[in-house]
Amino acid sequence: MDGTVRPEVALDVADGRITAVRTGVGAPAPGDVPLRGLTVPGLANAHSHAFHRALRGVVQQGTGTFWTWRESMYEVAERLDPDRYFALARAVYAEMALAGITTVGEFHYVHHAPGGVPYTEPNAMGEALIAAAAEAGIRITLLDTCYLAAGFDQPLEAHQLRFSDGTAQAWAERAEALRPDGNTRIGAAAHSVRAVPARELPTVVEWARHRRAPLHAHLSEQPAENAACQAAHGRTPTELLAEHGVTGPDTTAVHATHLTERDIALLGGSGTGVCVCPTTERDLADGIGPAVDLREAGSPVSLGSDSHAVVDLLEEARALELNERLRTRTRGHWTAAELLRTATERGQAALGWATAGRLEPGALADFTTVALDTVRTAGPEPRWATEAVVFAAGGADVRHTVVGGRQTVRDGAHARVPDVPRALTQAIAAVRA
Repeated sequence: MDGTVRPEVALDVADGRITAVRTGVGAPAPGDVPLRGLTVPGLANAHSHAFHRALRGVVQQGTGTFWTWRESMYEVAERLDPDRYFALARAVYAEMALAGITTVGEFHYVHHAPGGVPYTEPNAMGEALIAAAAEAGIRITLLDTCYLAAGFDQPLEAHQLRFSDGTAQAWAERAEALRPDGNTRIGAAAHSVRAVPARELPTVVEWARHRRAPLHAHLSEQPAENAACQAAHGRTPTELLAEHGVTGPDTTAVHATHLTERDIALLGGSGTGVCVCPTTERDLADGIGPAVDLREAGSPVSLGSDSHAVVDLLEEARALELNERLRTRTRGHWTAAELLRTATERGQAALGWATAGRLEPGALADFTTVALDTVRTAGPEPRWATEAVVFAAGGADVRHTVVGGRQTVRDGAHARVPDVPRALTQAIAAVRA
């Protein structure tokens, strides 16, 4: 409850929430479910594109940049349909559950059939993702994404047509039909300043604010985006978003890698969150963002696995500190407890799950247990368990994942998807066929 590691703790659960946290309980009582290891709040993956998982092992070949990687991504997106996307997302979300993730923020923009033709059910693709999360036993915030242009004053390219509703108003009308439930939140996203013309941004903001929904946006992932925005608008992407009301405490900027000092002050001063995706940013050679400066300016920092080069929130968390060590050649920018909070409470809040991310009465009964007796975690004294887990453990060390008081992962095995590797193999083969 207070960030301290305590032994012999029992979490009482009823109706999907924690009702009591009892310490010094000794051996489990009859009927208790023992969770041996370090139990932490459920991990939150605040930025996911589920279909990118089909690119793992393919885009790591050869050379290139973000822009050449993007062409491979478009090829995979073109092959998706609701059934294939459900199967792929179900397997990907099951992989996340095995890694201790209890909530995913799905930044969803593959809305229509190739060519931009709407499905008979306009939200068939989004509903497939919602159903996939339910089947995989994790929560989802579907960040339905507005995507209208190929760039500043540039019409959509052929492979982008299925991402677009034509106007922000048409996007809002389609997104309005999506409904939240106990497992699902509906949020909004503006894909980026290059994909949503400035005049259309207020419509996206109004939709999100009216519903008190999370609002996310890719921001300054690439220097080329910054240069194009300066050429088109005479300001940075952050300045453009701030000018049109996008920034604020209910907004999360994703990546925010290439920022000016004024950008950092605008984001931090408005309480805008920032979701950093270190494993993707290094895989795509995007760069190291100013996460420490953003935190100190007032921006809550969360984490995402984005392209799923790996699915491991513990790896994302420690990368914040390790990347900063490489950049500055000094240590100690984030404590293990701070890093764990970015992977749990901060991410849950960014996705609209305000009562998740803490082990205390009244919180959602979503938690993860990491083994302390594996080759990676064995050895340190119990008081150093957080450090051992954050700086050495990985998704393979997760033993239990509990969502709403129900075990989605038990003893390292998924309770609902019996063979996750096979499910991934089959789903990826179907998409790449």
